Amino acid sequence: MISTRGRYGLRVMIDLAEHAGEGYIPLKEIAERQGISKKYLEIIVRDLVAGGLITGVSGKGGGYRLCRAPEEYPVGEIIERMEGSLATVACLSCDAAPCPRASSCQTLPLWSEYDKLTHEYFYGKRLSDLIGNRLQA
Repeated sequence: MISTRGRYGLRVMIDLAEHAGEGYIPLKEIAERQGISKKYLEIIVRDLVAGGLITGVSGKGGGYRLCRAPEEYPVGEIIERMEGSLATVACLSCDAAPCPRASSCQTLPLWSEYDKLTHEYFYGKRLSDLIGNRLQA
């Protein structure tokens, strides 16, 4: 399940993409447009900055903006930055130790296939697909 951190992180990124031509966007404006507490967004943008997804400037005229064009951001990258690994089960996480049961695990093929579908879905969508709600179901 994607938590509010992941959903709000994605909403911040969409907001910044929709206002990309306006320079640095103050967090207060994002919070107002998105109906999210500014205090909570401070935590979200800190993670996005640390992950190199956005850049921020403080002071007069400060705020946040994207580091790249919206079409250069896979949605999966944003979600994984906010949520951690999208791996379905711990043994499929990129930093997991080799599982001693892998060769005999009857459920591993199921989890591997589901993991692949999830990864391909989220990494197949771009931030630009979400601007103006252009993503088709």
